[in-house]
Amino acid sequence: MGTTNSRKAAVIGCGFVGSASAFALMQSGLFSEIVLIDANQQKAEGEALDISHGLPFAKPMQIYAGNYESLSDASVIIVTAGAGQKPGETRLDLVKKNVGIFQSIIPQIARYNQEAILLVVANPVDILTYTAAKLSGYPENRVFGSGTVLDTARLKYLLGEHLRVDSRSVHAFIIGEHGDSEIAVWSSANVSGIPINNFCEMRGHFNHDEAMKRIADDVKNSAYEIINKKQATYYGIAMSVKRICEAIVRDEKSILPISSMQHGEFGIEGVALSMPAIVGREGVEGSVPIELNEAERTALRKSADTLKEVIQTISV
Repeated sequence: MGTTNSRKAAVIGCGFVGSASAFALMQSGLFSEIVLIDANQQKAEGEALDISHGLPFAKPMQIYAGNYESLSDASVIIVTAGAGQKPGETRLDLVKKNVGIFQSIIPQIARYNQEAILLVVANPVDILTYTAAKLSGYPENRVFGSGTVLDTARLKYLLGEHLRVDSRSVHAFIIGEHGDSEIAVWSSANVSGIPINNFCEMRGHFNHDEAMKRIADDVKNSAYEIINKKQATYYGIAMSVKRICEAIVRDEKSILPISSMQHGEFGIEGVALSMPAIVGREGVEGSVPIELNEAERTALRKSADTLKEVIQTISV
């Protein structure tokens, strides 16, 4: 990591997602320094102050508002800046606005820091991860998005509820776009090594196809539901950001479905989307060859094509 301070993180964008992420990171004790950056300096200062007042109940660290120069030695730079999803909007609807915002932010980051890991959280996360990879000049292993880490958590949570079992014992992935074309990988889903359908039957559930469709749809629609009810989603994603940072800072080599540039796996090329990957101090340290059945492969390629079409409408 050269000149960076492994205990320093930067959060760019202090809206709901950025400030909730900073709050989750403050409680985690992973970092000893967090700099908050926002186009509205006062907002960044207010969030830094508010979060700092919890420090006597956590671990000593510095949390302050800064500028792009202040992130020169950060080891992880978390980009949440961008317009949020409004009721009725899909994540892909945000493309033009947020690519524009990234065109001003990413070169500023690269100007002051070439060594960090760039974690993209703003939506549409796959398009913006692609944009950040192109604009930053960083090696691709150090630019990735939060991807379907949150969707996968939603899937585990819903399966845990459905089966009345600890969601941490559920092993299943959502892959592809973080959005409407995402895929729940049922073919390899299991509960502590027991195939999902067998476990369902142990728990008295026999209507597998209907339950799988309902749960996958609930995962896909949960953001829309939350946005309709409270205008934004931020706690779930904040915990996902904390989880990803944990894997990086502690060099855990954890397997997480983050969004990164794809090069030929399953015939997908030149687009960023989510697949399980090994995440550690160097960022994306390797992909995990997940078993997919034919329907899942087809759906994944379709998801990639959806993202490709959007990429063709932007110029980076």
